[in-house]
Amino acid sequence: MIITFCGHSQIYDIEKVKTWLEKKIQELIINGNEKFYLGGYGAFDRLAASVLSNIKQRYPNIELILILAYLNRVKDIYPCDSSLYPPLESVPKKLAIVKRNQWMVDQADIVISYVLHSWGGAAKTLEYAQQKNKKIIFFK
Repeated sequence: MIITFCGHSQIYDIEKVKTWLEKKIQELIINGNEKFYLGGYGAFDRLAASVLSNIKQRYPNIELILILAYLNRVKDIYPCDSSLYPPLESVPKKLAIVKRNQWMVDQADIVISYVLHSWGGAAKTLEYAQQKNKKIIFFK
């Protein structure tokens, strides 16, 4: 199964979100989930990558994949194991992140969501995931 993340570019209570994220990710891994798609933009994406990097020390079999929005942009993929560029060649640059996020949701079995309000890119991605009837784990 593929797990991806959807969240705001800012986090207001980072320790609370980090604790919640660690618990949810570990539960998913214990239940056999091993593949994680990461976006690499914003505080929630960075926190998810950091939590996964730490958890990977205990569960080295998990796979962290950075999903690129832009093909020609050099990006450090650490702590991910690899990167992947979805079929976005014909997408206008200003829509690349939106279309990349939709592609990630399309591929995912589970979406972990840190969305606290109904506007912005994270909210739009969450709405897309709901329209696609994805299993969503909501921050509480």
